[in-house]
Amino acid sequence: MFSHHLRLRALPEVWTFACMNVHKLASLQNVTSLPQKKAQSFLYPFSNMEPYLDRSVDRSDFCLFHPSVEDMLRAEKLFCSTPSHRIDYYTSAERMDHAPDIKQPEVCFIGRSNVGKSSLIKALFSLTPEVEVRVSKTPGHTKKMNFFRVGRSFTIVDMPGYGHRAPKDFVDIVEPYLFTRTNLVRTFLLVDGSVGLQPADHIALEMCEETGRPYVIVLTKMDKGGTRTLLQNLLSVHNVIKSETTSCFPQPFLVSSLNFWGIYLLRCFVAHITGKVQLTNTAQS
Repeated sequence: MFSHHLRLRALPEVWTFACMNVHKLASLQNVTSLPQKKAQSFLYPFSNMEPYLDRSVDRSDFCLFHPSVEDMLRAEKLFCSTPSHRIDYYTSAERMDHAPDIKQPEVCFIGRSNVGKSSLIKALFSLTPEVEVRVSKTPGHTKKMNFFRVGRSFTIVDMPGYGHRAPKDFVDIVEPYLFTRTNLVRTFLLVDGSVGLQPADHIALEMCEETGRPYVIVLTKMDKGGTRTLLQNLLSVHNVIKSETTSCFPQPFLVSSLNFWGIYLLRCFVAHITGKVQLTNTAQS
């Protein structure tokens, strides 16, 4: 299921130069030079969980979006800033009526305070370290909607966190955006994979369902906790998606911002749903 040819030809010199002075795992090229099994764990994190699943468990929902390495490479280029494709922080907004009038496709990331939302966005932008994504050890640091433009391709929005130390007017900030933002193509609902769905996450999930718009669940911090706990939390989330949602993409995405597991796959998914990367491999999205 996870067998892919992971070796790539040398990248163009201009691309290599553009991505100098970044984390060694930020670039897909460095990952594909690893032993195949280890590379797969970075590119397709579900491969770490699959051996521990009972044979009776249907694996199909966990690999609906399964792009080739070449597809992920094309997506990666969108996350590297160039003079003709600038990636930068654009603006912040406290209310929907303060949000910028941007026509290009938009995706937003929402999650419980301290779920690792800003850390994940920083990992997505790790090929362009000059982009300032503020990450704090204090839960509830993000109080506004922060907009990041990825050239003319799409916009990523870092939303305020809910739960502990969330803005008092969280609902007034977030709900109008989720319900009325016309260029919003996907909401990414982040859940801490090391602790699983919490009561506040269920409320956020209900809010996403009420919008009737497509969204995705991303399990963060997959480097924390033991395999048994992570697997239980993954299967619990998958069961909720199957039994309690109608607008959620069936496949939960697994990521670790610290170890870069799943970052390349998530970049590719964002690029695909915003219409910037057409897959050479079949996928449902």
